[in-house]
Amino acid sequence: MVSIKGPLVDLVERTVDGLGHELVALEREGRGLLRVTIDRKGNTSASGEPPLVTLDDCEAVSHQLTHLFAVEDVDYDRLEVSSPGVDRPLKKAHEYRRFTGAEVQLQLLAPLNGRKRWRGTIAGVSGAAGAERIRLSPTPDEDAKEPVRRVGAVKKANKKAGQTAPPPADVEFALADVDKARLVPVLDFRSKR
Repeated sequence: MVSIKGPLVDLVERTVDGLGHELVALEREGRGLLRVTIDRKGNTSASGEPPLVTLDDCEAVSHQLTHLFAVEDVDYDRLEVSSPGVDRPLKKAHEYRRFTGAEVQLQLLAPLNGRKRWRGTIAGVSGAAGAERIRLSPTPDEDAKEPVRRVGAVKKANKKAGQTAPPPADVEFALADVDKARLVPVLDFRSKR
């Protein structure tokens, strides 16, 4: 999978935007597959739920892009248009702002406090365009630096002494330092009744 950059991305982004959607990713895969990932614009629907990409949305974008690629002579064999899914990737600053308060798993390009991989809640985004900084509240289990067998011993010792572990401190890093990031899926299988 290769992320595409340049004029094709701009062209696809304008087209997808004109249809009321946001381009999440444009990737080229083997055997001529061109994968377009879209999301609905906006934070929530009228019901308070996040807006979901429907099959009709994917079909409309696919139809429009097929015509666009024929006119622009874009080389591809197959086109796939889909939603980002429950573990949506995060790449741009506005996506981090949109999902402030959501849990995320991410990997940094270089270690921060001795770690590259982090999991926690997005606590905020600050900084000017191009120099954004992400503040993350790590999940309590993620903050432990001891080996797993040691963590259990520390937790038991704290429990016996009636102590609780202090909440982990927020960490902050530049958006440019993020290698990859995804939302942690939140699945609720309970009935709505």
